[in-house]
Amino acid sequence: MKIEQIYTGCLAQGAYYIESAGEVAIIDPLRETAPYLEKAGKDEAVIKYIFETHFHADFVSGHLDLAKATGAPIVYGPNARPNFAAYIGKDGEEFRLGKIQIKLLHTPGHTLESTSYLLKDEEGKEIALFTGDTLFIGDVGRPDLAQKALSITQEELASTLYDSLRTKIMTLSDEVIIYPGHGAGSACGKNMSKETTDTLANQKKTNYALRENMSREEFIKEVTDGLLPPPAYFGMNVKMNKEGYESFTDVLSRGVQALDPEAFEAAANETGALILDTRKAGEFAKGFVPNAINIGLDGSFAPWVGALIPMEQQILLITDEGREEEAVTRLSRVGYDHTIGYLKGGFTAWIEAGKQIDTIASIPAGEFAERMKDEKTALIVDVRKPGEYQSEHVEGAINVPLDYLNEHLAELSKDKPFYLHCAGGYRSMIAASILKARGWNNLIDIAGGFSAIANTDVAKTNYVCPSTLKK
Repeated sequence: MKIEQIYTGCLAQGAYYIESAGEVAIIDPLRETAPYLEKAGKDEAVIKYIFETHFHADFVSGHLDLAKATGAPIVYGPNARPNFAAYIGKDGEEFRLGKIQIKLLHTPGHTLESTSYLLKDEEGKEIALFTGDTLFIGDVGRPDLAQKALSITQEELASTLYDSLRTKIMTLSDEVIIYPGHGAGSACGKNMSKETTDTLANQKKTNYALRENMSREEFIKEVTDGLLPPPAYFGMNVKMNKEGYESFTDVLSRGVQALDPEAFEAAANETGALILDTRKAGEFAKGFVPNAINIGLDGSFAPWVGALIPMEQQILLITDEGREEEAVTRLSRVGYDHTIGYLKGGFTAWIEAGKQIDTIASIPAGEFAERMKDEKTALIVDVRKPGEYQSEHVEGAINVPLDYLNEHLAELSKDKPFYLHCAGGYRSMIAASILKARGWNNLIDIAGGFSAIANTDVAKTNYVCPSTLKK
């Protein structure tokens, strides 16, 4: 028996490959199917089942393409009503996989179709539980995502989740290993651990939602408290997972069309496509195609695209050479299927073609700290999340979380210069590029973000901290 967690850091998502005696089950596959087919090929095994824990909101599953490629059935739990052929399993139903069994446990609460899958070995011993978004390491799935579509309150879903955890999961053997659908960084929960597996016994000790003698009322209050609005793309991802989508092969073929600078410029002008530059923030600041938006591949690329760019928007890519296919693939994972090409030769080719470029003013944290000695009234914009800002921030800075930048544009003058920062520089450059494309030419990015500011020599000598830095 083989259990392999295929973890994708950008999405903080775990898919699973399970093999026994030449038969394979895939749980919650990502959009691209090649990795699963290759693994099965190396094992000389056949993919027998594609198990889905629920209709995912934060990524587009590869279930349809994988079923087409293998002939394996797509399996859901009760209450699932997909618009394509699928097997709707019963609570407690068992599926034979080689020498082992996989038992379907209907665990509603995150959504009404949410299902966990219990793996038993040859002797029937409970080995592992694949919990999807029902139970995470350190947290549970948020109960508010399905409420609108179901005309049900988040409190009612939380109550259902309370029952699922206590009657279906907490009654299992303490030795069972929990394999969740997500880890830290996912918007599907609040307090997920960076660890991606754990024993049920340890989760009973450390996960607040599994606390012994926790009342239903306490559970509902704690699970629903502090939930931030879900990212804008979540609803469309659910729709695609439930109703179907274009083949990934077609999406990739269209997206990796190489365009020389002339063709790239013409495509942007003719289609109104958004130019998405995926290079590192520092490189982008030094020079970029006018009106391009920077969201770096070396970060939480797909979730930030999903939070900030409309899903139906056509996209033209600028990447480091050799990373074009990676960018199209990662966009497709969250349902962005309208990439229409990329700049052949990257930004270097654009410069060599003599095309116009733009830049963003960026200064080191040390220079910013020195400037603060004289610029006591300077506007400082902190684009981190509210919790980060509340924990510690530059004195006098205003908090404009990147997720909600569009709602706060009126607070930012186009005449008076202002400084922009996040934690490390990734998010602030996204914000800077969006503002620059909309006509803000007076912003100054602080390279390295708050982490660099707090570690400047000026801060260490207490001139910036605590007089300029405020905890």
